[in-house]
Amino acid sequence: MEPQLRHTVTDGVATVVIDHPAKRNAMTEDMWRRVPPLLAELAADPAVRTVVLTGEGGTFCAGADISSLRGSAQTAQDLAVRAEEALAAFPKPTLAAVRGYCVGGGCQLAAACDLRFADEDASFGITPAKLGIVYSASSTRRLVSLVGPATAKYLLFSGELIGAERALRAGLVDEVLPSGGLDKRVAEFARTLASRSRLTQAAAKEFAAGHTGREAYWRDQARGSGETAEGVAAFLERRQPRFTWRVQAD
Repeated sequence: MEPQLRHTVTDGVATVVIDHPAKRNAMTEDMWRRVPPLLAELAADPAVRTVVLTGEGGTFCAGADISSLRGSAQTAQDLAVRAEEALAAFPKPTLAAVRGYCVGGGCQLAAACDLRFADEDASFGITPAKLGIVYSASSTRRLVSLVGPATAKYLLFSGELIGAERALRAGLVDEVLPSGGLDKRVAEFARTLASRSRLTQAAAKEFAAGHTGREAYWRDQARGSGETAEGVAAFLERRQPRFTWRVQAD
């Protein structure tokens, strides 16, 4: 089967699968190119409330397909950065479900997600120093924001892999699940995300990224949306809220 990104949508959750098991789900140039338009499609789909990114089989993603670097390493890196930026800018919650290797470009994608849940046997590494590649400034800043400068330097300088527990302590991972428990927990948490107010999530995501220039816009959205009234009514009536606000198309 050709390397590909597969996706399904069920109950508000879009699951995107990196599918290239012959090379531990390494990303080809075509796969990198597919990421931004796929995310644009999912962002525009009102049925999608959250996205889970994972890998086929027992590996998340072993990075870029090294054979693609024989041409232009810079082109491959530029494609990876565009994919990463598209994922980071996605207006709905994103969650990486990580098992096995999450290395290089794979770790780049996972770091661009809002949250990362990992199997206890997962391994993480960022390996440009093994290839003589300059890691992009935007990717470096994102890594530093997650794990701090000391751990970022450890990962970037050495290219060494770290286990899930160390990644959890460093802030690279949000939850570590025992073997066999990842899929159930991710499905459960994704359903929780899908049930919450998209207005709250979209505003929080923008503010958390450091973009604070649209506070008046978000206040206006909150006033006109009816989300707060619905949330309070649902709480008082002891029922699940029915939030209807949707991400606005640019």
